[in-house]
Amino acid sequence: MLAIGIDPGTAITGYGLIRQAAGGAVVVVDYGVIRTSANDQLALRLVQLQRELAALIEIHHPEIGAVEKLFFQRNVSTAMSVGQARGVALLCLAAAGVRVGEYTPLEIKQAVVGYGKASKGQVQRMVQRTLAMDQLPKPDDAADALAVAMCHLQTWRTLQRIEDQRS
Repeated sequence: MLAIGIDPGTAITGYGLIRQAAGGAVVVVDYGVIRTSANDQLALRLVQLQRELAALIEIHHPEIGAVEKLFFQRNVSTAMSVGQARGVALLCLAAAGVRVGEYTPLEIKQAVVGYGKASKGQVQRMVQRTLAMDQLPKPDDAADALAVAMCHLQTWRTLQRIEDQRS
């Protein structure tokens, strides 16, 4: 099962792809960030984000994907632009036929670290350990995207077991 996680933003969008191998181990397939220029109009930044996400999805063909839900802070304009980037990510996944999940930062931290108020550093270290990475995943947006993918893969497996038991 190949899962993609997306940590959306208009300036930087993190992405992480992980695969659950036949033996149950979870391995990194690809991760990184998509950066857009602050000098470009928002519409052009969203187009760039759409093109690059669509290309990643076309290259890797993930079966499932998840996008981090918006955590609303005090800055309304930042929240709006992140919401627009989320919309682009959701659209790209749905257009490619990828089954989509959405998780709050608290849910992601709970799934990955076991504690919903974990620090970014704790999340990075647990992602590194779980995915047997030599180094901490960086930048933060990419590490967060890997955590989103881990959360979704874990949730997906649980939902599949429940569904299998009902059948």
